[in-house]
Amino acid sequence: MKKWMSTIIALVAIVGVAFGLHQSLKLKRDTAKYTYSNVPTLFIHGYGGTLNSTKELVRAAEKAGAAKKMLTARVTKDGQVKLSGHWDKNKYNPMVQVVFSDNRNADFHTDAKWIKHVIVALQQRYGIKSFNAVAHSMGNLGLLTYEMTYGQDKSLPQLRKQVNIAGHFDGILGLDKEVADNTLDAQGKPTKMVSYYEWLLAHRDNYPDQQVAVLNMYGDLHNGSHSDGRVTTTSAKSLRYLLGNRPKTYREKEIVGPSAQHSKLHENNQVVDREMINFLWGKQKR
Repeated sequence: MKKWMSTIIALVAIVGVAFGLHQSLKLKRDTAKYTYSNVPTLFIHGYGGTLNSTKELVRAAEKAGAAKKMLTARVTKDGQVKLSGHWDKNKYNPMVQVVFSDNRNADFHTDAKWIKHVIVALQQRYGIKSFNAVAHSMGNLGLLTYEMTYGQDKSLPQLRKQVNIAGHFDGILGLDKEVADNTLDAQGKPTKMVSYYEWLLAHRDNYPDQQVAVLNMYGDLHNGSHSDGRVTTTSAKSLRYLLGNRPKTYREKEIVGPSAQHSKLHENNQVVDREMINFLWGKQKR
């Protein structure tokens, strides 16, 4: 009898803890600051990235009470998507970390197909109709190639908000010779263009028209390089001309100083975290 009573007490305690955690999660939401929905936000890492690459961005959103990580979407080398985690039907602004097994693939068209596979998997399993995306470094090119390829396909969930962090849209230091001494003209058009910038520009009309709000964040170390150590400010800012007047809104945010280093832009960077969180879920008008 005592054994049964102990078991029952233990079960009640477990249920109580679980209920308490659920309630605390509910209480953590700040409806005065943030708008909540079931629209997922995908976090896409860059070249050589892992789950850790976007971990701090996700943690910052959870700590602020703005969103909740629900899933990890791992894409195998042959493009299969494996979803893990729990999809909570409560409106917690679900976050999904996307991880490519072949994280050193440099073919943006392949990345775009993998992103599509993730979106379709979420659509089929959870019925999503729209999504947001946060991308770092090369993840930006995969995301843009996806939109320039499938952006007019209305059978797919539609992109609503796009956060670009350290995007090398027109070349990267050490790899592309066009980056050297590149400038933007009065219209924001780069004087030199790498091949993938030219491809994206040629397919700009596939980008959704007046649908996507865009936040473009980039770094300047203020050490004379006019870059974050990998991406020049010119390359990052060339996104404005690339998208033209297709976005619903477009805003740039420059991060300066030591915290503007390429990798540090997604690692415990309070300015980036704050800008991202307010842009995606904040109620404040900017």
